[in-house]
Amino acid sequence: MSDDDGKDGARNGGDTGGAPGSGARGGAALAAVDSLTVKGRAPRTGYDRARFGSPWADTDSNGCGTRDDILKRDLDGVKFRGGDCTVVSGTLAPDPYTGKDVAFTRGRSRVDIDHVVALSDAWQKGAGGWRPGKRIALANDPLNLLAVDAGPNRGKGDGDTATWLPANKSYRCAYVARQVAVKKKYGLWVTGAERDAMRRVLSRCPQEKLPGGGSPTQAPGRFRAR
Repeated sequence: MSDDDGKDGARNGGDTGGAPGSGARGGAALAAVDSLTVKGRAPRTGYDRARFGSPWADTDSNGCGTRDDILKRDLDGVKFRGGDCTVVSGTLAPDPYTGKDVAFTRGRSRVDIDHVVALSDAWQKGAGGWRPGKRIALANDPLNLLAVDAGPNRGKGDGDTATWLPANKSYRCAYVARQVAVKKKYGLWVTGAERDAMRRVLSRCPQEKLPGGGSPTQAPGRFRAR
């Protein structure tokens, strides 16, 4: 789910906005589904966005906030204000969730940055018991972030694979593979219905690879969360 308002490699598997070597891909996504722990969804009790730190913290210490890092990665024709951090315009071409082009203008944006594994979903599937540094890392990990059309993204809420998939069917394999990769990387569990839905989608594309890369699973100690 978005907190507010890449290129094809980032959207379809490799990540170009994270740690060195972030374009590396793992094994088959379908096989990785069976490595995920299956448990029931825990209560949402205690969830708050602030438990994952301040939105778009510069956890990779490149001088730019995470939101602008992802806009730079995923938009075409990017224009900046006052340097190379603050993105003021560009085009999502195409939006992975709808397959349509979406214009981005800062302050009048129709583009959100989506947490592919929603933070509320993560909270209910393991993150509620983590130390703050790991939650902050998940919230700012390029592996878990995509620039997308605001409309369908806000309809997604904290849905998992069993309850929400992009309308753009050609992107569903890459989308589910990314959810699997994030949950595997961070040790988040899945429900039985979620695992079955992941298998169902990925069985149609058994060669789909896990996207790799992103950020470390612990944020630097200078960052704080409630």
